[in-house]
Amino acid sequence: MSRDSYESPFSARYASEEMLNLFSPDTRYRTWRRLWVALARAERELGLPITEEQVGELEAHLTDIDYDLVAARENEVRHDVMAHVYAYGKAAPSAAGIIHLGATSCYVTDNADMIIYRDGLRHIRKQLVAVMKNLADFALKYKDLPTLGYTHYQPAQLVTVGKRASLWLGDFASDLEELDFTIGRLRLLGCRGTTGTEASFLDLFDGDGEKIDRMNEMISAAFGFDACFDVCGQTYPRKTDSAILNALSAIAQSAYKFANDLRLLQHDRQVEEPFEKNQIGSSAMAYKRNPMRCERICSLSRYLMADAANAAMTASTQWLERTLDDSANRRISMPEAFLGADAILRLVLNVTDGLVVNEKIIEKAVTAYLPFIATENLLMEGVKRGGDRQKLHEIIRQASMEATERMKEGKECDLIRTLSAHPEFGLSEEDMEKLLEPSLYTGRCAEQVERYVRKLAPILAEAEPVEKEITI
Repeated sequence: MSRDSYESPFSARYASEEMLNLFSPDTRYRTWRRLWVALARAERELGLPITEEQVGELEAHLTDIDYDLVAARENEVRHDVMAHVYAYGKAAPSAAGIIHLGATSCYVTDNADMIIYRDGLRHIRKQLVAVMKNLADFALKYKDLPTLGYTHYQPAQLVTVGKRASLWLGDFASDLEELDFTIGRLRLLGCRGTTGTEASFLDLFDGDGEKIDRMNEMISAAFGFDACFDVCGQTYPRKTDSAILNALSAIAQSAYKFANDLRLLQHDRQVEEPFEKNQIGSSAMAYKRNPMRCERICSLSRYLMADAANAAMTASTQWLERTLDDSANRRISMPEAFLGADAILRLVLNVTDGLVVNEKIIEKAVTAYLPFIATENLLMEGVKRGGDRQKLHEIIRQASMEATERMKEGKECDLIRTLSAHPEFGLSEEDMEKLLEPSLYTGRCAEQVERYVRKLAPILAEAEPVEKEITI
């Protein structure tokens, strides 16, 4: 690694080798050559004067790109695509005259981008399903464990640890739906000419539009696409980029919610992210266990959510059949979004694979607030025994406020003892203590978790091992 020039943190610290390779210059330019081969092969099969030997020579030189020659030529002609056409022609001299026949630069640039984005989204999908599998397993394991629920980050009614995890799972499941929808709508640009009219191919194929359609079908099929976009200008519609980044942003939103929740829980030591044996939490405070991974998830997620605005602005400002002010922005915003989503999901995978649940801490929090949570049941039971609902409510309100003040002074909660002293309830302290069983207050949490995970079973069955090791 060079120490004297800038390097993206995604390359140095965060993203996976698979995603880095996918967005590497080598993958991009080899894909250009594959597209030129697909075009030449389709044109040959549809009757243009291209020989099998020419196509074969192009195929033989898909990977041996002379980057020094490309750089020298681009410096001379100031055009990256034509520099690569020139270098490809030097490598395959018999085919030099038919490379890029009828095409415009966007044939290779836009189609290659779409192929790479499609493959990138598939990689992201694989990671997302693995995250969902981790969370589903965690939710099932702790579906019955009562924990204090929070609204407005204030103690509320009980839930279970597993039910809370099902909320995170549900967010990621909705992201998977959006991701699948986005992948399903991807199309190739095809070979459509300088303004999308296919005029150059009408000339090449002597006005035979069916051959043009067949050529684009053949090119699409060669790269695993069902079709090309129905209509386009010189480029594929830039709203496609916006749809892609919106899907990645949605994943970042869910990841942020999950990680932020965990940071709050780790503050109370209820649930924690993994912490290695020799890991240092703070350079000054040796005792600390900072939620470093979840903080990184939140940090990268903010970046990705903000990055998604680039595609929306680019899509909205494309002039007529095309303009070039999209190019420099897309070269940065699109790859970085994929690398960001990849890095985020690697972190989420790592965290969900090693979540630490401190059951005694959770039990302590539940016990501290259970008397307050049980007051509604105590109220109902008191009414059943002849009490006046309004009077009992006022007794509970006053006693609760007094008990809260005692707790703020560091004293133990004496709410049950206080309430049992009121004969209006008709309940002894022992009777009231019997109503302090946490499982009485978690409702259908366990059932909801089981039912939801069962619904997701076909998707979860797709989960396969993925890289989850991260740079600490």
